[in-house]
Amino acid sequence: MKFKTLKKILIIGGSGFIGNALYKELNSYFDTYGTYHTDNDFYERNQKFFQYDMELEDISILLDNLKPSIIISAIRGNFNAQLDAHYRIIQWIKKHRCKLIFMSSANVFDSFSNYPSYEYDKTLSESVYGKLKIKIENALMRLPSHKYVIARVPMIFGSTTPRVQELKTLYDLKAAIEVFPNVIINVTSIAKLTQQIHYIINRSKKGIFHLGSTDLIYHLDLITEICDILQLENPIFKQVFDSNNDRYLAVLPKDNTLPKNLQITTKEVISSVLVN
Repeated sequence: MKFKTLKKILIIGGSGFIGNALYKELNSYFDTYGTYHTDNDFYERNQKFFQYDMELEDISILLDNLKPSIIISAIRGNFNAQLDAHYRIIQWIKKHRCKLIFMSSANVFDSFSNYPSYEYDKTLSESVYGKLKIKIENALMRLPSHKYVIARVPMIFGSTTPRVQELKTLYDLKAAIEVFPNVIINVTSIAKLTQQIHYIINRSKKGIFHLGSTDLIYHLDLITEICDILQLENPIFKQVFDSNNDRYLAVLPKDNTLPKNLQITTKEVISSVLVN
């Protein structure tokens, strides 16, 4: 009788916020490993984490030793080093039975402001961050489609997320919270995002996915509602108008939709800031 071996997953950036949430979601189901950068007793003791400095080390050495079947890239840091690391990963997966799940961003569309963006729309960005993500996406799209997943993610919320922690901190300091009254966005929760990636791995999905809420909201309305649900009374808002007209920064799913139970609405995202 043959036993199916567990998929071996390496999360590059496994100690970061998204990477660590993915590690916790996947670790019970797959042979899951992660990388961390800064010295940390917890990760040093954990046999499933490897210290990796993308500015000094070649990721190919770790890949040769571990031989993952799936790499998830959730790394942050120096943009040139990120680019170099991803080019090395791409060269490695060309020669091995392995695919890359790349955590990308709604910012690959931040030059388009008149409408929301769908999976196979042309990318164009004004921001350095968006341009970095586009470069990596374009390199991936030169591979056979079964070799990659591009997961474009909007703003992430949830009770433990950096964005919600920052809101609470600014409120406690009686500092202004920046809001964009004419920017229309979609959003997601960290819990739903990790479930969606789990599903994509389980079902061996490929291609481009937009992992945001199925509906849209103004940024000002979103932050106002989150403050309300957190019972932050009379927050100080600094309204930032970066254009005269409404501007979209939203990644809506259309071609690669997930099952209903893995979709999320803005209302559910707002509720998620209270759920541990």
